[in-house]
Amino acid sequence: MSERPKRLALLASGEGTNVQAVLDACNTGRIDATVELVLSDVATAPVLDRARAAGVSRVVCQRRPTKGIDRQIWDQELAETVADAEPDWVVLAGFMRILSPTFLNVFANRVINLHPALPGELVGLHAIDRAFDEHRRGHRTSSGVMVHLVPDEGVDSGPVLASAKVLIHLHDDLQSFSNRMHTSEHQLLVDTLANLCSRPLTVSP
Repeated sequence: MSERPKRLALLASGEGTNVQAVLDACNTGRIDATVELVLSDVATAPVLDRARAAGVSRVVCQRRPTKGIDRQIWDQELAETVADAEPDWVVLAGFMRILSPTFLNVFANRVINLHPALPGELVGLHAIDRAFDEHRRGHRTSSGVMVHLVPDEGVDSGPVLASAKVLIHLHDDLQSFSNRMHTSEHQLLVDTLANLCSRPLTVSP
């Protein structure tokens, strides 16, 4: 058990089911942490409503940069907003932006990402749909999920903290496969955070 609960900042762009899994796990004590911030770059993202319903003290929408705003400026403002929550870990749980060193260097070795594919496979967007499409064409019988560190701007390529294989069954359609992938995402993210948050911060992940 750690000396104090860790502090989490959760970033997401959409529905927020992975954020909900973390909120629930913190509430039950499965993860020894408190969620200090939920931030989205989409004003209408349902994840913001989930956070408000859970009573998170900092619920922020930081709108995506327009063409007139430099990316580095936006990342610096994002870093300042997240830093105000004093997080021990920054969790990208479906956050659909590539973060630059302007942000990542502020939280070196403390940013983790969840991706619905195994290490080295199906990087980028729509990984679940692409995996199922490969299955229909006879090129794939399984996929998986991983949690990894985000040290730089590489897409879904940082050091892997945990991964889990998910089989594609013969009777699956895209919806049933997606549901099992999302269940695996929730479990892997919660298990990984429970592990990280049980360690002293001086211990490297």
